[in-house]
Amino acid sequence: MINIDGSYGEGGGQILRNAIALSILFNQDVKINNIRSNRPNPGIKPQHYTVIDIIKKISNAKTNGLKIGSSNLSFSSSEIDEGSYEFDIGTAGSIVLVFQACLLSFLKSKKNIEIKLKGGTDVKWSPSWDYFEKVFLELLKKMGISVKSKLIKRGYYPKGGGEAILTIEPCKNIRPFDINKKQEFKDIQGIINLSNLPDHIASRMKHSSIKKIIENSYNASIEIKKVDSLDSGTGITLWSRSKDTILGKTKIGEKGVSAEIIGENTAYALINEIQSGATIDTNMIDQIIPYMFLANNDKPSICSVKNLSSHSSTNIWLLNQFVKKKNILKITNENKLISIEVFGINLIQNQI
Repeated sequence: MINIDGSYGEGGGQILRNAIALSILFNQDVKINNIRSNRPNPGIKPQHYTVIDIIKKISNAKTNGLKIGSSNLSFSSSEIDEGSYEFDIGTAGSIVLVFQACLLSFLKSKKNIEIKLKGGTDVKWSPSWDYFEKVFLELLKKMGISVKSKLIKRGYYPKGGGEAILTIEPCKNIRPFDINKKQEFKDIQGIINLSNLPDHIASRMKHSSIKKIIENSYNASIEIKKVDSLDSGTGITLWSRSKDTILGKTKIGEKGVSAEIIGENTAYALINEIQSGATIDTNMIDQIIPYMFLANNDKPSICSVKNLSSHSSTNIWLLNQFVKKKNILKITNENKLISIEVFGINLIQNQI
């Protein structure tokens, strides 16, 4: 049994989700204590309960303490049941966060697992659907992780109602993410989604982001997608591809914040990432670093980031609770960037 302090670092839901996923991957029972104890409303919240319950059903796990408000949870998985599943998260719980947790949990599945979810696709405190699909999944595919995604309908706060499908295919090996050299970025692409709001909001957002992009000598191509949803909502996701990597930024529309500000700030944030020389953006590093730990060890994963978030530091700490091999991670400061080097543990081929 591995004991995890759920209040460590930023002490949020990420520790909970990833601890459960790593429990399945390493075939290790876990007990998570002090869940979100430093937060105003500590314990397991409905959105955390939902993702753990979904993973529990697919992995035939036994749990103790899985209830809303609980500060302690024990989790012990059994055999993964490959096949097709359909779940309704309820309201606008993040489909993306559930998919990310399921993908990490079931990397060692022997057959396809198809999961259809209803919930929120573009909500606060979560990657947008377009960031998930255009940045996160594309980078994982570069590492040899085979996954298919399909957006059926977008869902916004508070009712949700979005629908999407993720198909996790058997993974034969995870290639290291070795992008050490500064990349060349020329084009910035993007998607603005809009539901039950005037068209001019998306047009103004697009204009302000393109203006900022062109001012910084990049090419811009941004698509507006009008959708039908239960709620009104909007958001923008921008990304830029080099030969070897993808950087992205996303922002959800907010009441009281003009479309111009949202568009300009998102473009500015991505341009800052590009011009810093980073090969992974600051939001992506905490999402991709577990896969770097699990990758083949014929050579290290190497990347550079503008800064390391508290989410990333917490994720590294959590991974070290499961990975007992010493000195596989090296973090150094180089030319105003943080260089991250990880010698993976060859999880899939070794079938730990």
